[in-house]
Amino acid sequence: MDAVLAIGRILFALIFISSGINHFTKLEAMTGYAKYKKVPAAKLAVLVSGVMLLLGGVYVALGIYADLGALILAIFLIPTALMMHTFWKETDPTAKMNESIAFFKDLALAGAALILFAMIGSGANFGWHITSAFFSF
Repeated sequence: MDAVLAIGRILFALIFISSGINHFTKLEAMTGYAKYKKVPAAKLAVLVSGVMLLLGGVYVALGIYADLGALILAIFLIPTALMMHTFWKETDPTAKMNESIAFFKDLALAGAALILFAMIGSGANFGWHITSAFFSF
């Protein structure tokens, strides 16, 4: 079962690692999108969020304080859903649908990250890992 849990963590983390890398390799495009969404200090926000995504994703995938990594991801995802995917402001049906999907995807991933955070912090087995929990409940 340890292998299944570790594989699940890795699969969960891949989207964040990939997105974090994109924050740096596609910095100008991401900054332009953040400016379009009226994010203050857009370039800095893209850089900081890229670090959060990479650290959180790597921590979860490798089991290096995976609870801390999961918390970092949740802290990124909830404000991102609320700031970047404001489907309620869209009038175009396609844009509204796409933003709605992205909004609820971010919330679902945040929920999964919070579950992972709570389970690891309470001592639950989370598969092969390098360190124990950062937080203990």
